[in-house]
Parts: sequence; structure tokens; C-alpha cells
Amino acid sequence: MASRTRRAERREEPLSRERIVEAAIALLDTAGEGGLTFRALSERLATGPGAIYWHVTGKDELLLAAADAVVTGSMSAGAAGPADATPQDAIRALALGVFDAIDAHPWIGTQLARTPAQSPLLRVFEGLGRQVRALGVPHAAQFTAASALLNYILGVGGQNAANARAHHPAGSRTEFLETAAAAWAALDPEEYAFTRDVAAQLRDHDDRVEFLAGIDLILGGITADR
Repeated sequence: MASRTRRAERREEPLSRERIVEAAIALLDTAGEGGLTFRALSERLATGPGAIYWHVTGKDELLLAAADAVVTGSMSAGAAGPADATPQDAIRALALGVFDAIDAHPWIGTQLARTPAQSPLLRVFEGLGRQVRALGVPHAAQFTAASALLNYILGVGGQNAANARAHHPAGSRTEFLETAAAAWAALDPEEYAFTRDVAAQLRDHDDRVEFLAGIDLILGGITADR
């Protein structure tokens, strides 16, 4: 009886593109891209597939809209900084917002890489480019600078999310890092001298701190010749 009541309440809410996208994001987070079907979406929204097709034409459009909603939200959060923030601060905030979005929604990384010419990725590139320009980077170097930042953000963010899913989906991050660090420390000392030397740093590092340190390295290179 309670289940029927909840379904009736959901049916009374007007179906909109925004509700469909929110439900799609929830499905993607729990079941991945393979779990996003119009049948599963219909059950979650207590409606028929035809009603959903009235608002979106298919799965590709829905994936794009879901990615755009997540990326837009992450950029809005990053933009809520102090009015006197420097371009470097703005780039760090934008980069960390996208990094956290990929960490929370691992399917985002794949979707962004799949649609490089469409709005979710372009929003990030535009945001980075405006701050690169504000840094006073010469026009001829702006595309390279913004591209380097974008590729770093997507690469590290995607790899971090992939590691989380593949290596420690059920265990703690600490356990995973301790195991990996022990494996590094046991490598051949001649063939892997550097890797053995930094094994303890692997165990103790913070992903977000290391990510921002990489952003700072790129920013240092971008502004070195300004």
C-alpha cells in the first residue's frame, strides 16, 4: 500500500526534462552507463517511456544532458569564491570542482572524452581559457596553456576515478594504498630505484592535494615567461 502511495505521489509531480536528467544521474551513479535504460528510468519516474521521449530523443542526448548538469554544477560551486580571487585561484577552484565531480560521478570522465566538441567539455575549456587570458598569456600560447590544463584535469580525474572503481571498490582507500606501497617497496632496487624510494609517499599522499600540486606546476610553467 505504501509503495503504491509513493508511486502515486511521484506520478502527480509534473514530468520535466530536469526531473528526467536528475533521475538519469542517479541511475548512472548507481548502475553505470549500462544501467541507464529507458525502462529503468520509467520505473524510477513512475511513467512510461513515451512520456520520457517527449523530453529527450534518446540515450545519447540524455547522457550529454546529465554530463552537462554535473559539470555546470561543479563549475558553479568553483565560481563561488571571493571577488578578489586571482586567475590562479579561479583555475584551481574550477579544476578541483571538475576533479571532485569525476570522483563522485565516475561515468563523467568517459562521457567528457566521448564528446569533446559539445557543451560539457566546452564549458570547462572556456572557463580555463578565460583565466589563462586573464593571466596575461600571449594570444599565440593561450590555446596550448588551456589545453594543457584541460588534459591534466581530465587525465588525472579520470585515472583517480578508475583506480577507485577497479582497485578498492569494497575496501578502504587506506588499505589499498598500504598494499600498493608495500608492493612498490618490494620492487627490485636496481630496476625501480626511484619507485621504491617514494613508496612511503604513495601510502601517505592525498589525491586532491597532489592534484592541485600538479595544477600549480602547470601554472608555474604557464606564467614563467610572462
